[in-house]
Amino acid sequence: MTIAKLSELGITHLPDHTELPESDGNFVKNFQEHPQSILLTDSVQGILQQIHPDNQYCIGQDCGIYWRLTEPPERGAEAPDWFYVPNVAPMLNGQFRHSYVLWQEYVAPLIVL
Repeated sequence: MTIAKLSELGITHLPDHTELPESDGNFVKNFQEHPQSILLTDSVQGILQQIHPDNQYCIGQDCGIYWRLTEPPERGAEAPDWFYVPNVAPMLNGQFRHSYVLWQEYVAPLIVL
């Protein structure tokens, strides 16, 4: 497999979470998906506060984890129903993350459901 350099692709900078779509326009797969994500987040919140008293973690629901550059951008993303990333700030440049961009963060173990 050959990996092209960014300059060969005409890319001058890697986009951040504000420059990438936060939705692909598709509806959730079923009506239980969102309530289940909220239930999961609520059930682990106390443990996460103990593990991360500095609040350095990110939980995402129904948004993209961008890991490669593609056209359209959504094709370079996984969109799990729920994910947790330890040791990262939930906000980036003063804004809550619209998506999670792997090429901008050191990635600790990522838990995806």
